[in-house]
Formats: sequence, C-alpha cells, structure tokens
Amino acid sequence: MEFALTTDSLVKRFGNEATGVHALQGVSISVGHGEIYSLLGPNGAGKTTFIKCLLGIVFPTSGSGYILGHPLGEIKAKEGIGYLPENHRYPLHLTGEQVLSYFGKLSGVTEPTLSKRIEETLDIVGMKDWRNTRVRKYSKGMMQRIGLAQALINDPKLIILDEPTDGVDPVGRKEIREVLVRLRNMGKTVFLNSHLLSEVERISDRVAIMQSGRLITEGTVNDLTRTKNEYELKVSAHDGKSLSSILKEAVLREEDGQSDVAFESLQELNTAIDSLRSHGILIESLVPKRTSLEDIFIKLIGSAEVERR
Repeated sequence: MEFALTTDSLVKRFGNEATGVHALQGVSISVGHGEIYSLLGPNGAGKTTFIKCLLGIVFPTSGSGYILGHPLGEIKAKEGIGYLPENHRYPLHLTGEQVLSYFGKLSGVTEPTLSKRIEETLDIVGMKDWRNTRVRKYSKGMMQRIGLAQALINDPKLIILDEPTDGVDPVGRKEIREVLVRLRNMGKTVFLNSHLLSEVERISDRVAIMQSGRLITEGTVNDLTRTKNEYELKVSAHDGKSLSSILKEAVLREEDGQSDVAFESLQELNTAIDSLRSHGILIESLVPKRTSLEDIFIKLIGSAEVERR
C-alpha cells in the first residue's frame, strides 16, 4: 500500500547525546491517502518538532521519512503540502482574497490558475461572502477558515493543520469539522494536531498519542475507545427475575432495564442471550461499551508518566 506520509524511527536531538533534549525518540507512523490522521499529546510531547521535521524546517538527527513518495525536506515533498500553523497571522489591511492571492503567488501558482484556485478554496471554506472584507474585521472562526483556504491554495495532496479549531466557538468548530470532512471526501489527506479531543474523536480515521517524544499508542477511534468485552444491555420491562439472578457475575451494573455486562468470549455472550430469551426477556439493544477518547488519553498519559519516573 502506498502512503501519503511515512516516518521510520525518526529521532531529533537538540544538543549533545548526554545532556541534550531528545524531542523525538524513534517515531514511526504511516498515513494513508484520503484519511484524517490526528496526532495528540500534552505540551512538550514533541508534536511541533515532528511537524517541523515533516515540513523540512527542522532536520532529524536520524531516521527517515517520505511525503508523497519524496524524502522529507525535498522540494518535491514540500510542493505537495498545505500547512496551517497555530496562531497564524496575516496583514490586517489585506482582504481575504488578497491573502490568498499573496500566498498563492508565494507557492508558485500563476494566472489564470490562481484566480480559479481562489474561487475554489473560498467556496470550500465558506468564505465567498467575505472575500473583500479586510482581515482586521474577521472573527476567530473566519480567521481559521481563511487560514484553511491559504493551506489549500496550491491544491495540496497532504494538508498539515496545527490546532485548526483553537479558540473557535462551537458553531465555528462545527463548520471547520465539516470542511475537514469535505476535504477527506475530495481525496485529500489531513494530518491534524489538536488539543480538542472531542473534535478529534468526531472526524478522525486514526489517532496517535505521543508522550515525551515517543508514540505510546495508535489506532482507529473505534479501536481505542471500545471497552474490551463490556456491553451496554437494554431489555424491555418484565416481571421475572432480575438480570443479576440470570446472568450472575456477568452483570456489572443493573438499573431500570439498563445494565452493563461483561463476557469473556463470544460464546459466553451468545449463551447469555439464549438464557435471557428462555426467561421471556426481550432484548432491545446490546452494544459494545465505549469510553471517550479524552478518558483514554488521560489514562495513557498518566501511565506513561508513572513508567518514566
């Protein structure tokens, strides 16, 4: 399978081996074409250093990586990237359209392609009605959306976004989420760095969590948030025995027809279903129990801190 982005044992050390800072310690990831991949971690985890290595701003101490088939730092690799930094700033006297024209020319986009790209990107981010408004009048959400348009002006295949919803109100975050999903549907690859885990959980295909320069877990949101072998069980009203008396120790919690249950195997689960039916209890729903990505994040980061000490 060909990937949009790969790194293999990427290491970045600032200073000497003994006393220097090891910002990245053997980071290996693979990001497929057309997916939203989110990198999470606390402050100081190495996320920004990793992004700078991808962009060719910082050079790794060892290890390797490829963007769209080209080694990190090569011109060809950079040509396929769109980048939105955290806390971006644009000249306040420029209009949104002028910002896109300026950055388009910096990216080597020429007329008549540039005018076409400005139209397309303004439409994608929903900023057509504000194209002639000066940046100084933009809200935080509008600034983020024009920033996204700037990242798209060169029609990149890989879009790297650093905190794209930071400081944006709920309505603005929803709009930006919709833009990111639209980009994925267009076949773009989105590499996202964010502290807003609830936002990441809603749109990401895969998530990686970094701590102290190392990846401590990676997987789909579904895999990371599913609680192994535990289910939420809902049954219809009945006059028979309680679920605890039927399912015994499998019941973790029982309250008003809704229960948390746990089974060691698929066979145990099906046996329990048969037992409930034999007692005339109708099952309304039985779904895998999940926890939030935020809870998983806090648990993993806490465990990593303990191990490090």
